[in-house]
Amino acid sequence: MRPIDLAREHGLSTQAIRNYDDAGVLPPSARTETGYRRYTPLHAQALRTFLALRAGHGHQRAMAIMRACNRDDSESAFRLIDASHIALRTERDTRSDVAKTLGSLSSTPPTPIPGPPLTVGELAHRIEVHPATLRAWEERGILRPERDRTTGYRRYGPECVRDADIARQLRRGDYPLDRVATFLDALREAGGADALRTFLDAWQDRLQARSRALLCGAAQLDAYLTMLDQA
Repeated sequence: MRPIDLAREHGLSTQAIRNYDDAGVLPPSARTETGYRRYTPLHAQALRTFLALRAGHGHQRAMAIMRACNRDDSESAFRLIDASHIALRTERDTRSDVAKTLGSLSSTPPTPIPGPPLTVGELAHRIEVHPATLRAWEERGILRPERDRTTGYRRYGPECVRDADIARQLRRGDYPLDRVATFLDALREAGGADALRTFLDAWQDRLQARSRALLCGAAQLDAYLTMLDQA
């Protein structure tokens, strides 16, 4: 098989095939007397495997997995695969925690209400907590107050007041500080409660798609390893 034969199946350029060969994604290839690369069905399966792995593991990790397989280091390859699954499980748990936290709020999370910034004492009085609690929440990344440029005092703007209201409600439901911080990070990134619900749906779709991609990559890798064992 020629480079163009491998490239055509996936709509790639012949230069891409040569690059993958040089990078160790493909097993060593033979050369003709005139120096042209010659490939076999094993190389074609290696390319299918890499492209399938790339969809679930990302480009760099997929390359590392293929290099490990091609140097007969299955232990390293499997460890890289395990790491991707662990990372996906962690992300899935985080998404689940954020969704559960959103659903646990007794009402729709408050939205920022325009108004002048509050002092630490004013905010503490408003949500009925001690000022030291607000400082502790700041240390854990739950609150992000601005500082007065002249006095250095904390100033809690509308979004910070909203976050404090949510934090108080979640803490009364015995949510640990790290889960409160994770939820508020997601809320800020999404841009509000309604946007967060949309964000969570899209996040779930991405997780499902990546899980399927990991399965497809595993199937192609199993076929490739079988061919290597028989070579």
